[in-house]
Amino acid sequence: MIRRVLPHGMGRGLLTRRPGTRRGGFSLDWDGKVSEIKKKIKSILPGRSCDLLQDTSHLPPEHSDVVIVGGGVLGLSVAYWLKKLESRRGAIRVLVVERDHTYSQASTGLSVGGICQQFSLPENIQLSLFSASFLRNINEYLAVVDAPPLDLRFNPSGYLLLASEKDAAAMESNVKVQRQEGAKVSLMSPDQLRNKFPWINTEGVALASYGMEDEGWFDPWCLLQGLRRKVQSLGVLFCQGEVTRFVSSSQRMLTTDDKAVVLKRIHEVHVKMDRSLEYQPVECAIVINAAGAWSAQIAALAGVGEGPPGTLQGTKLPVEPRKR
Repeated sequence: MIRRVLPHGMGRGLLTRRPGTRRGGFSLDWDGKVSEIKKKIKSILPGRSCDLLQDTSHLPPEHSDVVIVGGGVLGLSVAYWLKKLESRRGAIRVLVVERDHTYSQASTGLSVGGICQQFSLPENIQLSLFSASFLRNINEYLAVVDAPPLDLRFNPSGYLLLASEKDAAAMESNVKVQRQEGAKVSLMSPDQLRNKFPWINTEGVALASYGMEDEGWFDPWCLLQGLRRKVQSLGVLFCQGEVTRFVSSSQRMLTTDDKAVVLKRIHEVHVKMDRSLEYQPVECAIVINAAGAWSAQIAALAGVGEGPPGTLQGTKLPVEPRKR
């Protein structure tokens, strides 16, 4: 596919000064140049003549270091941190592929934008703690020159979790981990719960946990637009299309205990263009699956779930879109 038909210098002849224009003004004089342009195109293009230039601005690049499948908050966040942490500007070429530019079915737009820290795994708690700080200081991270500041309308309001007698011990254990990681979470007895929330029926409730700080909800659409604006300013490339195929290469290696394993590496992504049968191959080094509810479909393209039963490669990604 020819991605650029005219050399850079050829377009200069199109700008001509017409009588009557202000000093220094220029306008396009197509009438006098159409014939000349056609002749130059015919001399460059192989095969039969072509009357119109094909616009390829909608196509993804032919090469990208990283291809991120999915342009929601997670995909854009990955793109942001890749560019933010690169050693020099332009060191990493990142492409984000999103099939729905309206985000009508994306988890980002359909979510309430809640943030909570009451988890059982330290890693999830740490992610939420950092996310809360990120949201509170959003314009320190996502500010763009000459662009208005973001207002995520963050509404701090703690999550309230209730446990029966059966689950009270697990809740107490989880809160201990949360506090160790720095989260401010309180435990409440049924009497304390009634005093703070008189409208709650505490029948069957043995214990409750309540987030005291950095929990609540915000505007996810505003965060999405802010991330998109920022990563574009950092040089991230966008493409509206659908990933339909991965091309991979295989290499047989031996483990430390002399077991043979086959490693597969994706080196090319096929992106089908919107409302078209056309696709563009993109050579890459890394592919990141950020397709949300459709992540299992993308994983299947890479062969995830197609291995022997009971093995990691033979385990399908347990994610699917469901209508509530």
